[in-house]
Amino acid sequence: MQIRVINPNTTLSMTDKIGEAAQRIAAPGTRIVATSPASGPVSIESHFDEVVSAVGVAEEVLAGEREQTDAYIVACFGDPGLLAARELTRAPVIGIAEAAFHMATLISTRFSIVTTLGRTGIIAEHLLQAYGFAHHCRRVRAAEIPVLDLEDSGRAALERIIAECRRARDEDNIGAIVLGCGGMADLRGEISREVGLPVVEGVTAAVKLAESLVSLDLGTSKFGDLAFPRPKTFTGRFEHLSGIGG
Repeated sequence: MQIRVINPNTTLSMTDKIGEAAQRIAAPGTRIVATSPASGPVSIESHFDEVVSAVGVAEEVLAGEREQTDAYIVACFGDPGLLAARELTRAPVIGIAEAAFHMATLISTRFSIVTTLGRTGIIAEHLLQAYGFAHHCRRVRAAEIPVLDLEDSGRAALERIIAECRRARDEDNIGAIVLGCGGMADLRGEISREVGLPVVEGVTAAVKLAESLVSLDLGTSKFGDLAFPRPKTFTGRFEHLSGIGG
């Protein structure tokens, strides 16, 4: 089984970290291919960043289709371009926020999200509403650290995340914590030990869901709105996408 894990930003150190975390949790025989777009934002911290990165996500799915990929993971907690990516393939495509929400509800009746910045927490709130998980989430908390601090500041960023997770444990009346950033893919185990609660991280959760869907021979439906897009002409910088679809 081959799973293409797409980091929608262009920071290669984060792509490598996400890929390593995914491979560690993957079953024997599962090959993780971690990729990122050639162009786009170095981190995703706004609606604008998400819109730009979504094109790169779609292009990475198209590249994966040429390699007979079995499943895809969109490894940003905003799940940018998720539905568009599903239109382009019959393989399962899983966003890490959606995966983490599902997993958290299987082990607890209430959870809180700990993410990087307050403004991205608002994006997480939108996803909770869209996916139908708002009534399970007690609070979306932000450690107020830029995403790239997870790459650059090491222990200092981790300590701020742990401190916010402890506040969630003590104040929110929850059973689990969801980490709200793909850049936290390697932190789940240590945070869980420090806080004493189950901690769900979206990249690793998505890997196990992807493996399950492939094993069950369940792919993206091509009926309704997730059917392949109608082929058409694109112009300018998107000319290379002309004719995509079926």
